[in-house]
Amino acid sequence: MTVKIYEYQRCSTCQKALRFLEERKVLYTRLPIVEKPPTRSELKKMLSWVKVNGGNLKKLFNTSGEVYREMGLSQKLGKMSEDDALSLLEKNGKLVKRPFVLMEKQGLVGFKEEEWEKVFG
Repeated sequence: MTVKIYEYQRCSTCQKALRFLEERKVLYTRLPIVEKPPTRSELKKMLSWVKVNGGNLKKLFNTSGEVYREMGLSQKLGKMSEDDALSLLEKNGKLVKRPFVLMEKQGLVGFKEEEWEKVFG
């Protein structure tokens, strides 16, 4: 299984996720989310998986992040087109919920151990 993980080095949640993968000896490629945010095609792929699981576009955003708050996105996101929202995400890695994990046939956003256990158990 090819695992690509976008992460932020100083993020404690990302650190927990990486330890989780290492403990299970999962091979992964680590990418710095701030310097190299996910591409539009990766974001679209993740969004399609999120929607299949009952989620929406907001699930891709780091809603607790400083940039999200500074931009007032809690008020704007609901009125924004999907295309505009994806443009924001692909241009600013700090807006993307992390860790952001892509595999061939699925993806994970954020770290919830029970969800990760189902995938990597």
